[in-house]
Amino acid sequence: MIEKKFFIFDLDGTLADAYRAIEKSLNFTLNKLGFSKVSYKEAKQKVGRGDKIFMETFFPPEAIKQALGIYRRHHKGALRMFSKLRPHARWMLKQLKRKGKLTAIASNRPSYFTNLILTTLGIKKYFNMVLCADEVRSNKPNPKILNVLIKKLNVARGETVFIGDMDIDLETAKRANIDVVFIKGGSSRPAVAGKYKNAKVISSLKEILKLYE
Repeated sequence: MIEKKFFIFDLDGTLADAYRAIEKSLNFTLNKLGFSKVSYKEAKQKVGRGDKIFMETFFPPEAIKQALGIYRRHHKGALRMFSKLRPHARWMLKQLKRKGKLTAIASNRPSYFTNLILTTLGIKKYFNMVLCADEVRSNKPNPKILNVLIKKLNVARGETVFIGDMDIDLETAKRANIDVVFIKGGSSRPAVAGKYKNAKVISSLKEILKLYE
């Protein structure tokens, strides 16, 4: 196995758990516009493709622009209040930096909210680069976001691994021709990893260190 030097992470469901914040902001917006509330489970299952697509899931076309504005205004406070790290995230990131590894974030979240989460949780300092879909004008599973990171940090594809919790993360890594690790407990069920023959599946962020020691 080629030594991994560059570890790219999805954010939501992978390193951070902001599902409660998402559910709170979504239901606030639904209520504000006269729509019925949804369950936490339903909200969690629909995330991962950017907040505009998220709004399109729950609102008719004529209400999306207004809904997105309400959602984003509410979400600033909700993220500060309800975001939390997944177990062992900080420890794992510290270990990677101690070993001299490069790390980055590749998220479909808008950059403002991505950086808000990283700052609120106190982990932004662990990353060499943070890149979001709005900055490259392309959402995962388009591999552009990974390709830009690999080029910017001048690392070979064989030395790079992407860690995510959704089917789109697996597909993005496949299209970028890099290794991928799927972590359980996020938005997609573990069964989706079965469609990707080289995907490694883990239950805890601690296992990343064991995989690539």
